[in-house]
Amino acid sequence: MNARVIQFRRGRHTIKERHFLIEIEGIVTREEAGKFVGKEVEWKSPAGKIIKGKISSAHGNKGVVRAIFEKGLPGQAVTTKVEIK
Repeated sequence: MNARVIQFRRGRHTIKERHFLIEIEGIVTREEAGKFVGKEVEWKSPAGKIIKGKISSAHGNKGVVRAIFEKGLPGQAVTTKVEIK
């Protein structure tokens, strides 16, 4: 399933380097997003390297999920596509 990286998970003064917010295509409620908790996420770099992560929870009420990656994604990953396994 296709999704898009929206932003780092962040506060006013801090950024969580391994946590990202992901918007899944066609998902618009928190309940629908909750079904994806525990699924694997893969981001493929332009060089072909794959960084894996896992969906940890829903974020907000509009179907966005939080994913924690094994290694922090680069800033260039924001607005790019990820694949949910």
